[in-house]
Amino acid sequence: MEKITTVEQFNTIINSGKEILVKFYAGWCPDCTRMDMFIDPIIEEYNRYEWYEANRDDLPELAEKYDVMGIPSLLIFKDGEKLAHLHSANAKSSEQVTTFLQAQA
Repeated sequence: MEKITTVEQFNTIINSGKEILVKFYAGWCPDCTRMDMFIDPIIEEYNRYEWYEANRDDLPELAEKYDVMGIPSLLIFKDGEKLAHLHSANAKSSEQVTTFLQAQA
């Protein structure tokens, strides 16, 4: 997953016309670390998305704008519009993440 480090980079990426998935995380978040342990096979399976990650503590204005109240959260964008959001409470296992992504197909 490529890291997004600026608001400008984020805006360029989500407006690229491609299907973009952004994982919001924080370095201190144990659930984010757990997600990192199971996410790689999911990224391979759902390669129709371009996967990115953004540290919500480094980019709080984006977290606020897109209603990222908990982490990790997965947001799907296309043409600058947020299409789907998997909130942290439902992103604790590979099954929950996979179910969310299947629902987007």
